[in-house]
Order: sequence, then structure tokens, then C-alpha cells
Amino acid sequence: MLNSRQLTLQQSIRYFFAALFWIPVVFFSLLLVKNTLPYFSFSQQFSFIEERALLFLKPVYKYSFYIHIFAGMFCIVAALTQFSSYILKKRKPIHIWMGKTYVFVVLVLGAPTGLYMSFFAKGSFWERMLFMFMALYWFYSTMKGLQTIKVKNVLAHKNWMIRSYSMAMTAVTFRVYHLLFYYFDFDHLHNYEISLWISVLGNMLVAEYLIYRKSKSYLKTFLA
Repeated sequence: MLNSRQLTLQQSIRYFFAALFWIPVVFFSLLLVKNTLPYFSFSQQFSFIEERALLFLKPVYKYSFYIHIFAGMFCIVAALTQFSSYILKKRKPIHIWMGKTYVFVVLVLGAPTGLYMSFFAKGSFWERMLFMFMALYWFYSTMKGLQTIKVKNVLAHKNWMIRSYSMAMTAVTFRVYHLLFYYFDFDHLHNYEISLWISVLGNMLVAEYLIYRKSKSYLKTFLA
């Protein structure tokens, strides 16, 4: 049996590592939202828009872009509330309402526009394929999260929503890696490609690790 001092130490260590994970996640998520908001001035004086000036002449691409960045911005903020144990336990209606909104935004707005825009993504054929995969996997994992909670399979629901969130967070992690490689003097195209692949694959690996840890903890509690 563990005494109270050992339990307190274990809890402190767990909270410390949780803070190491969540503080940068929240910080960079909110930073992305802050950096995205200026796009809604609808100014054309942004490098992303200037690089794709011909595409922005097409209304369907232009509208898809603004819908997509709105969806991504909302999903990142909404998903932060979904993993709050306080909200889940003390403010469950908020969890349910935000969860339903997140699912709607991903399935109807974010993933479809992301899939359309992937056909015009910068980079090689493989980068465009990666963007297509991201959109499809984001849609699929979110749909599975919805289906599993409808049949009250809470563990599976959590696992699929972690996978969904890992795709939403690629918008954040990509920019972190891109900034890091910029300081190491990577040229722009290689920086873009490497940051994109590491972001997607890295997020998926982190998601599967978190799922493994949570499932292991759940089984221990269930079998105890």
C-alpha cells in the first residue's frame, strides 16, 4: 500500500508533466487564433494570399479558405474545453454543447474545405496527398467519435476524439516546427515539407501514445 506522502508525490509529478504538455499546447493554440484573426479583415496583403493570388480569383477557393480557417480556429479552441476534466465533471452541458458544435464544424465545414483545398496545396504530389489524408482522417475520426458516443462507448469516443484533435492541432504544431527549422536556416520549401510531415506523423504518434496510456489506466481501474 502506498502511503499518503507517496501518493502526493506521484500526483505532483503527474500534474507537473501534464502542465509541461498542456501549457505549450494552450499557448500555441491561442497564438494561432490570434494570428488567424487578421485574415478576417479580408485584406489581400498576406503572404499566403499573395502566393495564391490566381486561386483567390476563384470564389469557391476564396470562400473555402475563409471557411476553413474559421473552422480550424474554432475547433482548436473548442477542443481545449473538451479535454478539461473540470468541465466534464462540473459543467457537463458545456462539454456536450461544445462537442456537438465541434463535430458539426469539422464534418460540415473544416474537413470538406480542407479536402478541396488539398488539391491546390503547395509542395509535391506527396504533400498534396498528405493534405488529402489529413482531411479524410479528420473527418473519419470525428465521425467515429460521434458514432461511439451515441452507443455510449465512452472509452472509444475519447480515443477517436483524441485522434480527431491531433489532426486539428497540426495547424499549431506545423507552425512550431516551421519556426524551429527557420532558425536552423532550412530553405523555405524544405522547411515547409519537413515541418508538414513531422507535424502530421508526430501528432498521430502522440495521439496513439495518449490513447495507449489512457486505455491502460482504464483497464487497471476496471480490473481492480
